[in-house]
Amino acid sequence: MHGTLRERNPVRTVARHSRITLSGVAVDSVSPIKTFPSPIDPSVEHQVDATGQIAGDISTSSSSTLGRLIRFAFANIGRRPERFVLSILGIALAIMAVTVVQTISASYANVGASVVTEAIDGASLWIVPAAGVAYDPKTQAILAHGAAPRVTVPAGWRATDVIAGSWASPTGPIALYGRTDVAAGTATVGSAGAKALNLADGGTVNVGGRNLVVRIVGTSRILTVPADLARATVGNVGWWTVDEPTSMNGRKDLGTVLSNTVHLPATTNPSTQPSADGGGLIYDTVGGSAAVTFEQQFSALFSGKVTSSTLGLVSTVGLILGFVIAVTSFLASVQERRREFGIMSSIGLADEVLYFFLVESVIVFLFSYLLGVLLAGAAVALVIPTIATASAWAQASGTVAAYLPAMAIVGALIPVHRLLQQRPVALLSETP
Repeated sequence: MHGTLRERNPVRTVARHSRITLSGVAVDSVSPIKTFPSPIDPSVEHQVDATGQIAGDISTSSSSTLGRLIRFAFANIGRRPERFVLSILGIALAIMAVTVVQTISASYANVGASVVTEAIDGASLWIVPAAGVAYDPKTQAILAHGAAPRVTVPAGWRATDVIAGSWASPTGPIALYGRTDVAAGTATVGSAGAKALNLADGGTVNVGGRNLVVRIVGTSRILTVPADLARATVGNVGWWTVDEPTSMNGRKDLGTVLSNTVHLPATTNPSTQPSADGGGLIYDTVGGSAAVTFEQQFSALFSGKVTSSTLGLVSTVGLILGFVIAVTSFLASVQERRREFGIMSSIGLADEVLYFFLVESVIVFLFSYLLGVLLAGAAVALVIPTIATASAWAQASGTVAAYLPAMAIVGALIPVHRLLQQRPVALLSETP
């Protein structure tokens, strides 16, 4: 056959130069070598330096590396999807328990700040009876457990006698406050109380046989009426609120000054309870540390009672068990893939093993967290809708989220550390 046989896929040839020195004479020799099309990405600029080497940044970007790690993690999850689902459910239930408790705690903290504000009505001093005061969950307000102490304040001081008890209204228990500065024939109520009593602004409410014209002010569930009517309805239970003279505004020792006059102990700490055999206690709401207000201290006291309760302890134990479930799952995954990681360790990729498990751990805890906080939100909305709020749930979710990075890192380190302590030859063996 005539003609020239053409190659369908010709191979490029380039000249490779080498310098040979013979008897002091340099001779260039040229030898053809075969090379294949360059695999270098043409989108990346490259330069050839004086030695013929390709210069430039051809390293893989961190984003693509992270993408490969994520794909690798999901591929491993796909090997045992039932283990992934069970691990997520176990951790999510633990996160749900902690989130529910933290939501209740945050809700009580918010309630604590608002109810004490409603109780003292901006007064500087709060004189409570020897029997003390307490938050009543049914009425969602602070109520007194005894009669207000008998006190006579100095000239220039303004004292208000407040009645605070529970009224059995036709629609359920309502906190009934009585104040001497409320005009006869009128009453004020918060929006929550108006909703509970089915009242509208300008409407009337019958308390103790008297019809009162209602004004809706604020958001509380408290119905405030004239003091004499409240005393006749709920009894002689309450406290005093006291304001200092204008000349003493801004002083931080008001509690001490009044204590020396009326001979009752004073404190700036809301956790201090009055002595049962004493005459009462003065709470100084403006003294003490300027960094934390009396209302904030009171709300923290409410919150601490929840987290330190048996419910708080159970949620903490649940979170620990969830973490144990995660570590156990990762340890089982390590045992299944020990030969695979043995190969990687033998070629110097031991560090990559840690990255693989770290990404996988983050994915597991992230899915568990999302499921757990959503279940917690549904639980508090169904069980305690009157206490828990969306803001409290969001605050609790943020608190729980702070635990996740540490849990994910430690959850990955424990199985990987155990793995990397073994020699690659041992990992490649059939038996663990």
